[in-house]
Amino acid sequence: MDSDFEKLIAEADSVSVDGWDFSWLDGRATEARPSWGYQKQQARRLATAHAALDIQTGGGEVLAEAETFPPTMVATESWPPNLVKATRLLHPRGAVVVADPDEPPLPFADAAFDLVTSRHPATIWWDEIARVLQPGGTYFAQHVGPASVFELVEYFLGPQPEARRGRDPETEAAQARAAGLEIVQSRPERLRVEFNDIGAVVYFLRKVIWMVPSFTVDGYRDRLRDLHEQITADGPFVAYSARTLVEARKPM
Repeated sequence: MDSDFEKLIAEADSVSVDGWDFSWLDGRATEARPSWGYQKQQARRLATAHAALDIQTGGGEVLAEAETFPPTMVATESWPPNLVKATRLLHPRGAVVVADPDEPPLPFADAAFDLVTSRHPATIWWDEIARVLQPGGTYFAQHVGPASVFELVEYFLGPQPEARRGRDPETEAAQARAAGLEIVQSRPERLRVEFNDIGAVVYFLRKVIWMVPSFTVDGYRDRLRDLHEQITADGPFVAYSARTLVEARKPM
């Protein structure tokens, strides 16, 4: 069993975690998908937009699935490895990828876009979103909801009562309204996640670095070994992700 543990964590600790492609987890972990189909809805909106901005695009993988981009298509990203991937993926499509630190202000003029999108933004600056939207423009996004995959987070960090209160959909809606936006829809869902082996856990925590910010294999080796033995004996580790579909409009 110990040799299996060492092999699994060594493999997961060495594989690249650049970009926002989770295909390495195929067969190792599963996550139920939200009912609304964000990417397809985003693509439909992009096809009818004139100027669109995708905030925190990651490696550009989700945005690139859209068949049609508007005449002006811009994406922002802060993490250098993701900037490289997004540039390679989106520049051939005519989209501009802008390095941005994910802090105000967005490097764009007022009312520059009729559509702003984002999938799983780490930070949400509502005043800036409202500022760069044209009157009548739309913000369409899929946000991470409250206490997402916290079963795993709290396995390593213990109870996180303050963090559990973050990303509340009602709080976000109130913040959007305070920035001058109208909420068209805010739909939360919780979705089952299964980690089938300890390698999947290591890969996930290396890639989604804000879940357990201090995570390293060496730093959590004992806890990882305990979890490996738990999965081996009892089956997949089960957690629940939280997602919120958000649509807001800037009044005319």
